[in-house]
Amino acid sequence: MNQVIAWVGFLGAWLLVAGPLYQGAIDLREEEVDREAIEATKADIPKPKTPSPWWWLLPPVMYYFYRRISHQYRQEVMNRLSPVQREQFTSFIGKAAGWLTVALGAACLAVGQTWEVVRHYRWPLWVFWVLIVVMSAWCLLNTTLRMRQDDRARAEGEEPVST
Repeated sequence: MNQVIAWVGFLGAWLLVAGPLYQGAIDLREEEVDREAIEATKADIPKPKTPSPWWWLLPPVMYYFYRRISHQYRQEVMNRLSPVQREQFTSFIGKAAGWLTVALGAACLAVGQTWEVVRHYRWPLWVFWVLIVVMSAWCLLNTTLRMRQDDRARAEGEEPVST
């Protein structure tokens, strides 16, 4: 029975990763964002000048410079967006951050459950890392294939197939 529980926990945790990735992809695709107009606005703003690579000798200083430059550039882009575009952009980023947080939390649980399976069977450490890579790839592949399937169903005028 311990083996069954270990595998059910492992599978359930990885399904908790796959689910938010897929749901997030659906929600973000349905989000109405005028991407072309936002990109055009962004293209009109000159790219900020990057600090000298010599600053990498002092990584905290370089990090500070990059954050400051990045913040100024983002602020300039946001200032030039229309109120509707700004709302679309912030809504999109908020949803993306929310779903990413849920998926990362689930991934933390999945790592723990994967460790429990490896420990239960006394497998070597490399099996743990292989399982992490394989299951992560499966979660991403699941989302990608289901999104393509949904796109094909929409193109053919059908309702997306839910599995």
